[in-house]
Amino acid sequence: MTKTIAKKEFTEIIRDGRFRWIAGVLLLMLLVAVSLGYQQSQEIKSDREAAANMDKQTWEAQGNKNPHSAAHFGHYAFKPVTALSYVDRGLNQYLGVAIWLEAHYQNLSSHRPIEDKTALQRFGELTVAWTLQYLMPLLIILLAFASFAGERERGTLRQIVSLGVPGRKLAFGKALGVVAALALVLIPATLIAAVLLAGLKTGESFSEAALRFITLAGSYLLYFAAILGLSLAVSAKVKSSRVALLTLIGFWIISSLLAPRLASDLAERLYPSPVVSEFWEAISKDIREGIDGHNPSDERRKQLEAKLLAQYNVKELKDLPVNFAGIALQEGEEYGNQVFDKHYSRLWALYEKQAGVQQLASTVSPLLAVRHVSMGLAGTDLHQHRHFAEQAEAHRRKIVKLLNDDMAQNAGNQDYDYLADPALWSKVPQFKYSPPSFALVFRHQFGNLLILGMWCAATAFAAVAAVGKMKVD
Repeated sequence: MTKTIAKKEFTEIIRDGRFRWIAGVLLLMLLVAVSLGYQQSQEIKSDREAAANMDKQTWEAQGNKNPHSAAHFGHYAFKPVTALSYVDRGLNQYLGVAIWLEAHYQNLSSHRPIEDKTALQRFGELTVAWTLQYLMPLLIILLAFASFAGERERGTLRQIVSLGVPGRKLAFGKALGVVAALALVLIPATLIAAVLLAGLKTGESFSEAALRFITLAGSYLLYFAAILGLSLAVSAKVKSSRVALLTLIGFWIISSLLAPRLASDLAERLYPSPVVSEFWEAISKDIREGIDGHNPSDERRKQLEAKLLAQYNVKELKDLPVNFAGIALQEGEEYGNQVFDKHYSRLWALYEKQAGVQQLASTVSPLLAVRHVSMGLAGTDLHQHRHFAEQAEAHRRKIVKLLNDDMAQNAGNQDYDYLADPALWSKVPQFKYSPPSFALVFRHQFGNLLILGMWCAATAFAAVAAVGKMKVD
């Protein structure tokens, strides 16, 4: 009986010319979004690789220079393109694509693509994620809002119920019919996306990228199932298809348009982000006056002088077998690193709290949950940006230490007059980013996946319950 109901539902949907038009347009949008996303990600990948190679050549062509001057000269760590960024660009537009690595500063990321866009371009871009998150639910609502309410209005619901079909089978059959129609749109787009993924060459292994892709597809199926379950429940519960449509469109507006904005504003109000100038002023103060006002910079320098004079059993700095300026620079870096760790840890913790508020809001909006999962698996969320920023910072510290150590060992009493030759610059390794494993990403997104699963289970239960108690008149 379930198969018969599903077949009837599917046949009615396919015969409807409105479905063919809407599904055709949506499929075309998905294919265009996949194609454009893939093309843009390849162009961005090529641009960043070219910029990284140019940056490396510029670094190695410095000629003779003091190592500390070279540390200030610095160079960039470019954020690589992830395999699934062509599906969901996430926060990449807002977080910057590179970090400037130099002495004394743990810089924030820079060169945000959103800064180069026009007001119209900032309004929204056609991406696979946007199409799936915002437009596909509308198609599901249009397919399912009249499943029971329409049958009731046409007088056919009484005949179906009189056959003694259990509510669970009736709801399942209707859902299967809608799912079969949706598959006509989703399967071609998914297959093309999978083929493109197989041809991508990024820093991720194919197995890791495949696991992310499969999980991403599964999370969207949970999202669609939740919308479908809700649509069937409303259709069975209300008296007319018009009321069902208005109710579901109202839910879509609240869930997709209002809830994300309100959640973002609430998170910022509860855990306000620091003003950039105040953030850097607090770091400068801690470096200058010492963390929490203890051990200011001049005291630290005196302690270092006394320590080295005692260690090498000499009375003056010029008698040291090492260059004091080089050692003092590295000591300053080590202390600065403690200060950066303190302030950046607070900053990341603040962002985690904001993300927690948005995750809590996912309980009233499944779009928020699937959006976080989508960005996380695509490698375009805040977690992966932090992962990149921390590896870039570790690379910066390694480079600066290498340069300061060279000055300490080879400058003698020349201090800043000492010049290192280009052989030193070639010893500096190029930054290579290793993306987080699938297991780590999955762990970060487990809460959002759980919320999606709960939405799916709750709406399925609501649909079965509503159909079981459905009135035929």
